Amino acid sequence: MTDTDTPLQPKKKGLTRRQKRTLSRGVQYAVFAAAVIAFAATADWGRLQNQFAQADIAKQMFPDVITLALKNTVLYTLSGFVVGLVLGMVIALMRLSSVGPYRWLAGVYIEIFRGLPALLIFIFVGVAVPLAFPGTEIPGGTYGKVALALGLVSAAYMAETIRAGIQAVPKGQMEAARSLGFSPAKAMISIIIPQAFRIILPPLTNELVLLFKDSSLVLFLGVTLEERELSKFGRDLASTTANSTPILVAGLCYLLVTIPLSFVVRRMETKAQEAIR
Repeated sequence: MTDTDTPLQPKKKGLTRRQKRTLSRGVQYAVFAAAVIAFAATADWGRLQNQFAQADIAKQMFPDVITLALKNTVLYTLSGFVVGLVLGMVIALMRLSSVGPYRWLAGVYIEIFRGLPALLIFIFVGVAVPLAFPGTEIPGGTYGKVALALGLVSAAYMAETIRAGIQAVPKGQMEAARSLGFSPAKAMISIIIPQAFRIILPPLTNELVLLFKDSSLVLFLGVTLEERELSKFGRDLASTTANSTPILVAGLCYLLVTIPLSFVVRRMETKAQEAIR
């Protein structure tokens, strides 16, 4: 080595990818812990307890919050789901039809009712229809109106889900059924649709969860005391008591249903993925 040569410098060794991930997680945990500590230190716990955790007000809600409000919410949801499922099945089959006008009508319906807010559909059913057709009564009163409004909205989403499920069934299933002498309609009803429903069961259950929450829009129809659902029940009692505890209790009642349903959806999706593997 000559005088002009410089000695080789050792390469600086940086953090490995695993070390970077560990450092990143550590920073995130630290930020989260700092946020929790800051909230715990600055929150007015006395005021929060006074507004959201009044045991005597919560006791006033029982058993009506379960036997009346929660029951009505479940009934509204199930009726809307049944209407949406039946209508969605019809629209899905129209969407797959070889008849052009059927496909066009189904496509228009899906685009319209997926694009409109659910609140607007409720107002249309509860206000616009009676104004446009005086003397016309929707069977079932408020329950019928809610079932129709929720059904119209959910049918657009269910139709696309059902269509995707039918198309996911191997075409060989229809060909095998036809070779055994089944008519196209009989093969669709007895062979294709049952297999499609096993595929689409998780997204349909997820749609049920969404309908359960959308049932809160029933308050825009103007309901009686006996027809109130959870949101209306909690809001009325909150206005009467000037306290937020009823709203919190109503929210917990929603979670009492939606969390188990969400868990069921995840379990079904996991089983479906395992079956594919």
